Amino acid sequence: MTMRRALLGPLGALLVATAVGSLLVLAYGQAPAQVWMLLLRGTWGNAYGIGQVLYKATPLMCAGLAVALPLRAGLFNIGAEGQLTVGALAAAVVGAHAARLPAPLAILLVIAAAALAGGAWASIAGGLRTRFGAHEVITTIMLNFLAAALVNWLGTRWLYLREAQHTAELAASARLPRLAVLASALHGSAASLALLVALALCGAAAWLLFRTRLGFEMRAVGLSPLAAETAHIALGRTTFVALALAGALAGVGSIAFVQGYKYYFEEGFTGGVGYMGIAVAVLARNHPLAIIPAALFFGTLSQGGLVVNFLVPKEMVDVLQAVVIVAVAVASAQLGRRGRA
Repeated sequence: MTMRRALLGPLGALLVATAVGSLLVLAYGQAPAQVWMLLLRGTWGNAYGIGQVLYKATPLMCAGLAVALPLRAGLFNIGAEGQLTVGALAAAVVGAHAARLPAPLAILLVIAAAALAGGAWASIAGGLRTRFGAHEVITTIMLNFLAAALVNWLGTRWLYLREAQHTAELAASARLPRLAVLASALHGSAASLALLVALALCGAAAWLLFRTRLGFEMRAVGLSPLAAETAHIALGRTTFVALALAGALAGVGSIAFVQGYKYYFEEGFTGGVGYMGIAVAVLARNHPLAIIPAALFFGTLSQGGLVVNFLVPKEMVDVLQAVVIVAVAVASAQLGRRGRA
């Protein structure tokens, strides 16, 4: 598929979402042009808005990768929410005990803890799929609930501070600097160097998929498991590795909040980011590099919904996100039929 045809689906989805959004704005008695301009000014029209969009897009990139990567292997990971939660708790616990470590080592150790915890949690679904044939959609969904119950139990009994429902703060050496250190105009926003980590992961995922043997095997299994098995590709191993990598990517997404913003873990911090990763992957059509603009788009909608909330309900953003997903799915199906014609 050419780049031009690959872009038709997402661009068409954005046009449809804009049209539907304009109709919704009219239904609320507001002028669409006024609302869209306010949304753009409140997001990309000032330094604080840009910083907030970048902050919201950071975990979305990781969550999008956590969905897109296994989809390339024919697997549907709906467990990014739980993987991100478990990764965040591990990062917070390790970071709180890293006071004696130098800053570079402490930061890397926290990121590694988030990745290992998320990967280990997703490996449960990978093991169940490989050993017993349990469908990953069911297992990853159930693991989301188990993750929420686990962190609630651990937090209530062992980890939460008595005066607040969150863990102890990370040691200063384990914290990621805010982007304001590099760009003073972003002062006040929650954006941190976690953004650079997420961007690096997008590039690394693209290299893995299109430049390595493992990536080739994952794509082969996703396109035709029977043909891949005939070519002596181990389906079970590829499945397990794909889900484990996805969990690790989701886990790292938690550092934007834990390591770069609040510096502790608290329940409910994800705000559904793990599930939004599905929308990001759909809009990006499962391409790791396209995850970046897709995450920025949904980050813009998320922040923009807060900006225009006094004119239209914030729930309109949820409707637009759903419209984008449906429109991309329909456009992708149409392009697929034309390609086979």
